[in-house]
Amino acid sequence: MKDIIKPVAVLAAICLIVTAVLAFVNELTHPVIMKAEEQAAASARSEVLPDAKKFTRLDIADMPDGVTEIYKGNDDTGYVVQVHTKGYGGDIKIICGVGTDGRVKGVKTLSHSETSGVGTKAVDNNSGYRDRFVGKGKQDLKSVDTITGATISSTAYKKAVGIALDACQKAMEVKA
Repeated sequence: MKDIIKPVAVLAAICLIVTAVLAFVNELTHPVIMKAEEQAAASARSEVLPDAKKFTRLDIADMPDGVTEIYKGNDDTGYVVQVHTKGYGGDIKIICGVGTDGRVKGVKTLSHSETSGVGTKAVDNNSGYRDRFVGKGKQDLKSVDTITGATISSTAYKKAVGIALDACQKAMEVKA
């Protein structure tokens, strides 16, 4: 019995020590990670709505499902919406800039879990798929084709852009 209890106790002590160290490191790095994420989001906002120099976060009730944040650009340059939707491999998180004319100014993928090689054709920022949405309004989204072999991923991306356009339309109605 002693031969069983001693190794279990040693293993439990090691697990407790490792857990305490990980919790301590997490506590130290959490503010740094949050600051880096906010800086990346601010950079992405400027990328998808380059005419805006400042952004004001809006708090509007009853936004479409999937909208996590919405910002208004200064000087009526437009809106920036963060959206997440379900793709083939998991959540796809995008940020979409929409002008006051209701047309997409820019789209960028923030994160995804799509299949490497196939699904990433739709969500990778270097793939060119996101550029197909620039200049499109809600009614024009039907003209954006899905990618063969990545139909689920590209359909999810198109859905996310549609959600962003819907959110901007609602924001324009509320602020009008």
